[in-house]
Amino acid sequence: MKRFPAHYGWVIVVAGTLTTFSALGLGRFALGMLLPSMGAGLGLDYHRMGVIGTANFLGYLLAVLTSGILVARTGARALVAGSLLIVGATMIGVSRASSYPAVLALYFLTGVGSGAANVPMMSLVAAWFGPRLRGRAAGFIVIGSGFAILISGSLVPALNRAHGAAGWRAGWLVLGVVVLAVAAVDAAVLRNRPADRGLEPLGGAPAAFAPPAHHPRGIRAVLANGRLWHLGALYFLFGCTYVVYATFVVTALVRERGFPESVAGTVWSAIGALSLLSGPVFGTLSDRIGRRLGLAAVFAIQAVSYALFATGLPGAALAASVACFGVTAWSVPSIMAAVTGDLAGPRGAAAAFGFVTFLFGLGQVAGPAAAGVIADARGSLAAAFGLAAALAGLAALLALLLPGPEKRTR
Repeated sequence: MKRFPAHYGWVIVVAGTLTTFSALGLGRFALGMLLPSMGAGLGLDYHRMGVIGTANFLGYLLAVLTSGILVARTGARALVAGSLLIVGATMIGVSRASSYPAVLALYFLTGVGSGAANVPMMSLVAAWFGPRLRGRAAGFIVIGSGFAILISGSLVPALNRAHGAAGWRAGWLVLGVVVLAVAAVDAAVLRNRPADRGLEPLGGAPAAFAPPAHHPRGIRAVLANGRLWHLGALYFLFGCTYVVYATFVVTALVRERGFPESVAGTVWSAIGALSLLSGPVFGTLSDRIGRRLGLAAVFAIQAVSYALFATGLPGAALAASVACFGVTAWSVPSIMAAVTGDLAGPRGAAAAFGFVTFLFGLGQVAGPAAAGVIADARGSLAAAFGLAAALAGLAALLALLLPGPEKRTR
């Protein structure tokens, strides 16, 4: 068997980064860049734009409900690669859609593929890495979304300039083809467990967030675990709040602040560039100071970001908002992947992460639709960003109530 100069777990991390780049970064977060031109082309108001995002998250929600069962039957490798095929094919379909209902249906299926790829990919962290390195490994995987934002912030405006009113169609087509290419890479390099390559998991020091005596592996055990419900509530609040910023920040800059699309794209790219720090920095930080303090810090910084954007102030306030969101953007998913692995162990990680991700999905379903309704009623998105700030502040307080590393189960 061919040996790599480093542990093969880091190959899994690279493949995972490409997976989040495609399934979440291109399949979901590129919507924020494509939405203004697509909305203009299809004549969409804020409410319908929000519903498009909600349709995607409903598909994501459906997938995470079943991904724990599917990964046990098919293995993570097959499920991730097959799901990315769905993401890429449906994005290409959106590029050809001519009506609002068609976009809704196709983007719903994109969400199904995104969820079915993301949950098993993140569960591989628990299989390939011990608790000492789990947060760091998950942190590097989730920054794939940041690379996608960075690229789409410059690519989409360029395609719009080249193709005019049909630029958004070209954008969906190009991004969909990229996702199909990543599906082929994942099928080639992913492995379900270290034993498949004659290896042991990398990093096996004691967990920063102590696991219970009996890991919750079945669905009944997961539902009966109070810590997972607590984590799920935090992930729900994250889903409600970050998605408002990710979906509407470019639209707000273009429609309400009069920014040219190219400048808004530069802001979006800046968020993507800053977000490359978020997963590794806060994932590693949570390995060292504990998941509780790591989560509380992230939510507090994000609350500041949303509040600053809600004020409508230009210049330094806008820059600070972008910076606060960017440096924390993907930190919560990385910490959640690590802490559910701590609690459930390698065998139960997919079920545990799938459960909290389901609650996260509920938040994502509620967030865009509610923000769109509030914006249409108020005539601007400021109130929606203000509500996101309040909910993120609540999440910071709830995170402090998590058991710390000193409260270990005997």
